[in-house]
Amino acid sequence: MNRREFITLLGGTVGAWPLAGRAQQAGKLPTIGFLGSGTPTSQRTWVTAFVERLRELGWIEGRTITIVYRWAEGRPERFVEIAGEFVQLKVDVIFAVGTEAALAMKEATSVIPIVFPVAGDPVGTGLVGSLAHPGGNVTGLSNQAIDLGRKRLEILREVLPGLSRLAIMANAAYAGGAPEMGEVRAATRKLGVELVPLEPRRTEEITPALESLKDRVEALYVVGDPLMNLNRMRINTFALAARLPTMYVQREYVESGGLMSYGPNYPDLNRRAADYVDKILRGTKPGDIPVEQPTKFDLVINLITAKAIGVAIPSMLLARADEFCSIS
Repeated sequence: MNRREFITLLGGTVGAWPLAGRAQQAGKLPTIGFLGSGTPTSQRTWVTAFVERLRELGWIEGRTITIVYRWAEGRPERFVEIAGEFVQLKVDVIFAVGTEAALAMKEATSVIPIVFPVAGDPVGTGLVGSLAHPGGNVTGLSNQAIDLGRKRLEILREVLPGLSRLAIMANAAYAGGAPEMGEVRAATRKLGVELVPLEPRRTEEITPALESLKDRVEALYVVGDPLMNLNRMRINTFALAARLPTMYVQREYVESGGLMSYGPNYPDLNRRAADYVDKILRGTKPGDIPVEQPTKFDLVINLITAKAIGVAIPSMLLARADEFCSIS
């Protein structure tokens, strides 16, 4: 029996695993298995938003609920191991951060409810049958929104009207980044911008990939995933030294010295995902809870970085910004 079959067998032995009521009858608090795809530091604001919302809903960690945290640290191979652990622990709900994490949990168990706070393409990757009717044991929130890649490119063009060569860096092993890559490719073709792709799969491949860009491009677009998030300081150190404007998907990259980010508010998605967990713990089947889309989007600009690399931010763009970072 291989490892995957063993984990699947464990998932099957759980049966119709009880949620809050039966867990309390068994003398233990309802348990959430929290799988973070990054590290406690890189996803700190996400965890805080999730736990605070649970508290508002009456689920207080250590008093009315137990949360078991596990971190993959940007290594997808850890997902299978953690999935097996959660199945053995008989957690009541699995909270899986990211597309790959949720897919690994789904493969491990068809019984334990799974909630994802962010996923790039829940239907296309097979996480759910449809957004309106997920079916099965998986539901959550999608961070996919139409034309976000194109909108980020348009913002870059406001800062760099003459942009003609753009580097795009994405983890080649991250399936959730494919829709965004496709959007950016289509947008650059229409605008006549040459695209230079970089596709590292591991931390040790990021620096050589960046060094290959020297004097070849005018800006860098980074498709977010746990690997890129963990290495955001490394990426920004290179970009600052090369005086290269950067565009990211979330504010954490800008806090670490990146120039700009535009995308869903990820703490808000994690906060909303806590409502999904609450509903499931109170008896709602995950397959009956529709997958929702982002409702809050943030444009964040680091003015210190702009000054350091000699980029002038247009006044119209400054007026649209939701937040300014003064960290570099």
